[in-house]
Amino acid sequence: MQFLILQLLCLSAVQATVHLDRNLAYRSPFFSRDTRAIHKRYAQHARRQMAVTDATKFDDEHYPTFYGADFSNVKPFVWSGGVNFTHSVASGDPFDTSVLLWTRAVPVASNGQLPDQSVPVCISFEIHTTPTLSGRPVDSGEAFTSYDVDFTLKVEAKNLKADTKYFYRFADCTNPKTVSPIGATRTISGPNTPANQVNGGKPLTFAVFSCSFFQNGWFNAYGVAAHNTSADIFIHLGDYYYEPSDGGKGASIGRQALGRETATIHDYRLRLNQYRTDQSLVTAHQNAPWITVWVSRLMDDHEVADQAWKAGTANSNDSASGCTFSPSGACFTDRKLAAVRAYHEWMPIRQVDVDDKLRIWRNFQVGKLLDLTMLDTRQYDRDVTDLYYNTVINSIAAFDERSLMGAVQEKWLTDTLSESKSRGAVWRVIGQQIVFTQLNLGGFFDLDAWDGYRAHRSRVVNYLYDHDITNTVILSGDSHANWVSDLARANDTKNYDPVTGKGAIGVEFAGTAVTSSSGFSDGPGPAPADDASRQLVAINTDLQWSEMFYRGFFTFTADEKTLTATYYAMNTTNTPNLDFFKSAEFVVKAGDNRLSRPVAGGKIGAGALKSAGGK
Repeated sequence: MQFLILQLLCLSAVQATVHLDRNLAYRSPFFSRDTRAIHKRYAQHARRQMAVTDATKFDDEHYPTFYGADFSNVKPFVWSGGVNFTHSVASGDPFDTSVLLWTRAVPVASNGQLPDQSVPVCISFEIHTTPTLSGRPVDSGEAFTSYDVDFTLKVEAKNLKADTKYFYRFADCTNPKTVSPIGATRTISGPNTPANQVNGGKPLTFAVFSCSFFQNGWFNAYGVAAHNTSADIFIHLGDYYYEPSDGGKGASIGRQALGRETATIHDYRLRLNQYRTDQSLVTAHQNAPWITVWVSRLMDDHEVADQAWKAGTANSNDSASGCTFSPSGACFTDRKLAAVRAYHEWMPIRQVDVDDKLRIWRNFQVGKLLDLTMLDTRQYDRDVTDLYYNTVINSIAAFDERSLMGAVQEKWLTDTLSESKSRGAVWRVIGQQIVFTQLNLGGFFDLDAWDGYRAHRSRVVNYLYDHDITNTVILSGDSHANWVSDLARANDTKNYDPVTGKGAIGVEFAGTAVTSSSGFSDGPGPAPADDASRQLVAINTDLQWSEMFYRGFFTFTADEKTLTATYYAMNTTNTPNLDFFKSAEFVVKAGDNRLSRPVAGGKIGAGALKSAGGK
């Protein structure tokens, strides 16, 4: 029998690595081992066990092994002590024929012992078109996970139909009765689907989020979106988690962060682990696919650390002295690589280019209805930003050579916009982290936003005008406040009329935070924030609505004729609840390239409008 197992170990090496390769978490950027090396470690462990173990002591039960054969004596070499799906399920990056499915399957220490690091966990998956998972699955398979990737599992469900809702589940290969919760997901339309046939001819809705700080409140916005909207796809624009271990209300609301300020792979995994226990976030991930860009304080500017750029952050860089800035003592690059790896392990996101490990900018062609273009305006070749202690950024903000995203990504963006126009897509939606429109905040500007890269912003806006790229909608986060603007050249009152919107080339919808605070959100009420908003809409030409008190999110719903953005405000984030109200709603008509007048229908539930007039 030992000879048979050794033969199977050798003959099935390729098949075993397939089980490893199917788990895309092993392809996380900066993961130090390839799957062949991991399989070799598994096989060596199996041989050691056979050298000292009498196979007759094990029950001769039939079950699928991680080698793809059916023989019971391999049981000691695949974990069969039970698993716990600790963080439910998630899905993301939907295409027209595939979608990523995610879970975490942690071994159960039934006898007080966890498996040796060389023992993998085998998990199966199945995806169906019915919520009861009846009938034959559309796709199914098995894959390994292990301590190497924090027991996360990320697989691609393939051969799916476009524009279709699906339901999926994971199970323990060695005990199929141990299953995960059932998740819901969907595919998008094929690129050539006519705009009026996308989503079966019904409007398509996206929910948009940013900036969820665990210590500062409960993630009620995610729950409201999952339970109280018809959102088909969730978008996250950054700061999905934060790197500090303190700050916010923390202890007073039962939301203290575990661990220290994030620096190592263990730190980032622990932080993601804790964030993903919030029930509203669990539900949101379970109910719809997500499309994300960097999320925490060393990736966005918090997925890695605060105020990140390509060579450092506000409290770390790679110089001798810079490595001492962070309380962790870690240098910037070490933190960055650890954060990227953990992000790809824990998030249902595709690795866009295996040769460009930091690239997350990518495009989704949703029929001929829209292109959703996701940018990285935080990490990828970003020139130095405002680090609090450097006081020169305002003096160099308008320099032509300054770039927010690097030359390669900038060229890709303009090419993508032109391709979208050429292929006949109605809308061009750009998802990115920071406020695009110029915002005079009362004599100063946020130099960590596009206001710190003014020439680069001008190049983007000029490209839209010069190439007649119409129906452009920019989505933004990061600022912890709501801003809605017509998109035009900064301070151009000659060609753009803020009353009618004539002369604009698009719109920007910037959303507030899920929980992160603004300068007004912790105050006694919305009145001071609304007063400040009235001042800001008065002095900023393009800005049409401002709201700075409430935490929340927004949705946008698109069909071939209109795009409607609806803003949702949470009444409180101090307790877990689903209490909300709609603070404003905006309409954009295809071909108008501006907010429809009267803006927000002349009615809002919070904040301040520039004007309800115009035609």
